Amino acid sequence: MSTGALTAVAALWGAVAGALLPRAAYRFAVPPGEPWRERCPAGHPIRGWAGRTGCGACGGAGQRTGVLPAALATALTCAVLAAATGARPELAVWLLLAPVGVLLAVVDVRVRRLPDPLTLPLAPAALALLGLAALLPGHAGHWPTALYGALALGAGYYALYLINPAGMGFGDVKLAVGVGAVLGWYGWSTVLLGAFAGFLLGALYGAALVVARRAGRRSAIPFGPFLLAGALAGLLLGGCTA
Repeated sequence: MSTGALTAVAALWGAVAGALLPRAAYRFAVPPGEPWRERCPAGHPIRGWAGRTGCGACGGAGQRTGVLPAALATALTCAVLAAATGARPELAVWLLLAPVGVLLAVVDVRVRRLPDPLTLPLAPAALALLGLAALLPGHAGHWPTALYGALALGAGYYALYLINPAGMGFGDVKLAVGVGAVLGWYGWSTVLLGAFAGFLLGALYGAALVVARRAGRRSAIPFGPFLLAGALAGLLLGGCTA
């Protein structure tokens, strides 16, 4: 399959997967400490985790479905990953994990929360899938480094959390373990690049908010999207240079 055709297929997969995210995002987007949302604003129960947020009983009046933005974001993410990675076995892993990353970013932006049901299985799932990819011919990564990358990045974020708990949430620590696994697949340089890119993007965003007087120097921002964006940057470069 040509690169163009592979990219188109990946974008289609991303669009379909992204269109199924809004209901999960709506249910997960609750303040820390509260249970996951089980009812629409009108009080009707919401069943399932995939699809739009509209309620079957009342039509979901007043709810934002967000289907198109989620579908576009996931389609774009999958397309660029396919273009950078090519027809290697690890591409299947990136395409399976990309919708989870988009969902985590959406929830963190809305309520500054990274749900445990998404972050805790991320590293084991990534390592298991990459272990399968490592058994197939044509892969361009190294599974042991993926494991070490998960441990190293998780430990680094945990140290930052201990130093400044107000500036680094424990959800970021749990997410960093999974991010370290995927970045470690392409080696330590990719781990360092992805981590640096995440911090750089977060710092630039924070500085822009300060300049625009929408936040102070000590204002907290959701860091999960920048951690994930750094991971995407690392995977794109790692895929292109592997």
